[in-house]
Formats: sequence, C-alpha cells, structure tokens
Amino acid sequence: MEDFTHLDESGAAHMVNVGDKNVTERHARASGRLRLLTATIDRIQAGNLDKGDVFQVARLAGIMAAKRTADLIPLCHPLPLNGVQLTLEFITEDSLQITADVRTTARTGVEMEALTAVSVAALTVYDMCKSVDRGMVIESIQLDEKSGGRSGEYKRS
Repeated sequence: MEDFTHLDESGAAHMVNVGDKNVTERHARASGRLRLLTATIDRIQAGNLDKGDVFQVARLAGIMAAKRTADLIPLCHPLPLNGVQLTLEFITEDSLQITADVRTTARTGVEMEALTAVSVAALTVYDMCKSVDRGMVIESIQLDEKSGGRSGEYKRS
C-alpha cells in the first residue's frame, strides 16, 4: 500500500514530489448541489436579483477558483489548466446542480481544481441569493470521475 502521509523527518507535512511522474492528459469532473426555495429559483430565472446574473457570476467565480486552487489549498501543486467548464442547472423544483469539468496536461491531477470550482460556484450562488433565502443548503460536493495519471480511471458508481 502506498504511503500518503507525506511527512518529513520532523513530522511536518510537505508538498509531494511529482517530478518523476509522467506528463499526461488529465481530467476531473466534480459536482455539488444547492437546495433553495422555489421563490429563489424563480428570481434567479427571472434575473430579478440585485447582484445580477447568478449563473454567469457563479461560472466566472468557479473558473477563477479553479485557476487559484494552489493558493487556497495548502500543499496543492499549481497547474496549467487547459480548460474549465462549469454547468449550472435546476434538477428539481428546489435544487440546483453545479458541475465542473477541468482538464490539464501535467504530472498531477486536477481533482482539487474541479472540487474547488464547484465549491466556490456554490458559495457564489449563496452570496448572490442570501438576501432572499438564507436557508439555502450547499451539499453533496463530490468527485464524480477522473482520468489520467498513475492511478488511472475513477468513476463514482
């Protein structure tokens, strides 16, 4: 079994050396949900919120967050991203699904970038709608699939 503790001689955590890994194409998809009031969904769809177009701002926030993941998550490697795509869609009468697809060609994966994009997009929706719905719930942020690298493919069942 591979050791994932990554502690140095003094017991301190350190950034993992990925220098011996192959540069490969890597992809990760993450998702999350928000539960909102139906009235909040109606206001988002009507474009009737003081802060503007919720979906456009949340997409931009998620993309920006993916690009800054290494600044937010300690020990995360900075990566050149080939692409980030965020999708927001209402999936039930009271829930919004956010999905992030992130791609790179690098020595390490983009799972954290996809998860960060979803998280920040969800927080942005919350911020933009909190004046009308403080009871929103952000939930089920998860990695759905990844490809590339030594560990190969992963797909949530």
